[in-house]
Amino acid sequence: MPHPKPTDVRVTAAEVFFIPVTMRVPLKFGPETVTNVVCLRVRVTVADKNGKTAQGWGETPLSVSWVWPSSLSVAVRAQRMQEFSTLLAQRLVESGFSGHPMEIGQDFMHGPLAATLKEANAQAGGDAMPYLGSLVAFSAFDIAVHDAYGVLHNRDIYTTYNADFMNRDLAAYITPEEGSGIDFTGRYPQDYLVMNAPKQLPVWHLVGGVDALEAADLNGTEPNDAHPLLLADWIKRDGLKCLKVKLRGTDAAWDFERMQRVGRIGLAGGVTWFSADFNCTVKEPAYVNAILDRLLAEEPEIFARTLYVEQPFPYDLEAHQIDVRSVSARKPLFLDESAHDWEFVRLGRRLGWSGVALKTCKTQTGALLSLCWAKAHGMPLMVQDLTNPMLAMIPHVRLAAHAGTIQGVECNAMQFYPDASLPEQEIHPGLFQRRGGIVDLSTIQGPGFGYRADEVTRMLPTT
Repeated sequence: MPHPKPTDVRVTAAEVFFIPVTMRVPLKFGPETVTNVVCLRVRVTVADKNGKTAQGWGETPLSVSWVWPSSLSVAVRAQRMQEFSTLLAQRLVESGFSGHPMEIGQDFMHGPLAATLKEANAQAGGDAMPYLGSLVAFSAFDIAVHDAYGVLHNRDIYTTYNADFMNRDLAAYITPEEGSGIDFTGRYPQDYLVMNAPKQLPVWHLVGGVDALEAADLNGTEPNDAHPLLLADWIKRDGLKCLKVKLRGTDAAWDFERMQRVGRIGLAGGVTWFSADFNCTVKEPAYVNAILDRLLAEEPEIFARTLYVEQPFPYDLEAHQIDVRSVSARKPLFLDESAHDWEFVRLGRRLGWSGVALKTCKTQTGALLSLCWAKAHGMPLMVQDLTNPMLAMIPHVRLAAHAGTIQGVECNAMQFYPDASLPEQEIHPGLFQRRGGIVDLSTIQGPGFGYRADEVTRMLPTT
């Protein structure tokens, strides 16, 4: 282990805030339809060896339907995740880990996180919260430590992922595929990042499974506000060029028709790219292949413009080691829920998956390590949303800008709860409103993630 650097920090305090958000329209996640969510916001304090301190922020939606498919009610799962988050705050401070945020995050995930999850599950009894749930809760803390570190050193956090600040090179974290000839010794995340990151990114719109596509789909329960309801109106107002289509994965006729209807509306409105997201509900490759083959035969333009297919198969990759090469031979196939960390990315590559959809809600540390492993092994990247509002939006789009994705970034909070981010939108108008088919990152500036959180007039709930 190298000597500690004078830039090393440790976490001295962690606070949690739970911000309830009501959805403007429902969002269908696999078998569940979601109408509200609680966002976990975390403030951590870090200190260096001289006692200098700084605070940083992290945030993520606690999206229980995504992280924890279960017969338990959404309310019970949400409460369990909130209780777990409160326990995490205590355990992170108690851990005493010090170093660069990558080191603190990695050490916590490979030690206390699993123990804390086991402790919380034993205390609650009944259905166990899965590892992905613990990872999402910890992500807010991990992001906050990265932010605080940047603030303490008065640096953009993306300028610290190198040998000047990190005690360990990538070889201490990730192992290349055998026989690949790749060596991570002396390499750092910065070697795989786009350092001159773009200030504007093409933005993807999510077409949810219960979203109205045309007037005939309206049922009278829709909100009466300033935002669009129909897909063509979204495309027109936001200048959209990229549509991600949520599918059922259990009804091939419905899934084909959905791709066909969305595709036709999209092409008429000038959309250039589509993706298909099955959300882990498919059991065998033949199901996806049949839909893709039918699209090729009956809707060749929609097929041609389907850029990739996202996570059709169960997210527990170890338990469901499906050979997916027949799908990825037709279209690039991207891991999402399965890509907990770089080891799952490696397993996915062995099974025939093409690329990785990164998410900051699986931790900034883990996302960067997966990014480095995937890029080194020639796997393309996307950065996907967990319907990130408020502060959660900023690390999300920054990861996309620095990752070098195949096509921009997915951002759908402005569809499902646009008013949730109004205080942040005052400071970052181009980030929380999609116009001209892009999001604009030019207002993000300053140390850490560049939140400019002290300029945002948001009252946080008392805990």
